[in-house]
Amino acid sequence: MTFALSSPEIQAGGMIPASFEFNGFGCSGENKSPVLQWRGAPQGTRSFAVTVYDPDAPTGSGWWHWLVINIPADVTELPGNAGVPNSSTLPKTARQIRNDYGVNAWGGVCPPPGDAPHRYVFTVHALTVDMLDVPADATAALTGFMINANTLATASFTARYGRT
Repeated sequence: MTFALSSPEIQAGGMIPASFEFNGFGCSGENKSPVLQWRGAPQGTRSFAVTVYDPDAPTGSGWWHWLVINIPADVTELPGNAGVPNSSTLPKTARQIRNDYGVNAWGGVCPPPGDAPHRYVFTVHALTVDMLDVPADATAALTGFMINANTLATASFTARYGRT
């Protein structure tokens, strides 16, 4: 079975619904995180990390919308709206890392008005370790480094969002 990531709420290659838009920075969405489901993780997977990244953000380095680490290897789904601060629906060992909005939670899509629709890359990383040891105040860049240093395989899909 091929390692694959999907969402029943966001279609790969499609447009992201407005309910996943951030509420702030001029955006007025519901700031909900989507259901994410994966299957076919490779043998040897000891945990997962999930990331959502916008490579088109006009920052020079993109924009991290969500980072979740230390998801147990037997988990294959994150429920809808699991990305709230201090989430009770994430697995007990899972940790949300500070995103580029500065919060340990989901930060919805919010490209500048008038930009061409941005790409949002949703990725699940199968990791070779049970837990990533990153500080409580870890940045997205440091966490991304640790994820990539311990990745066995990845599955991802890209969807788009734009504002008028």
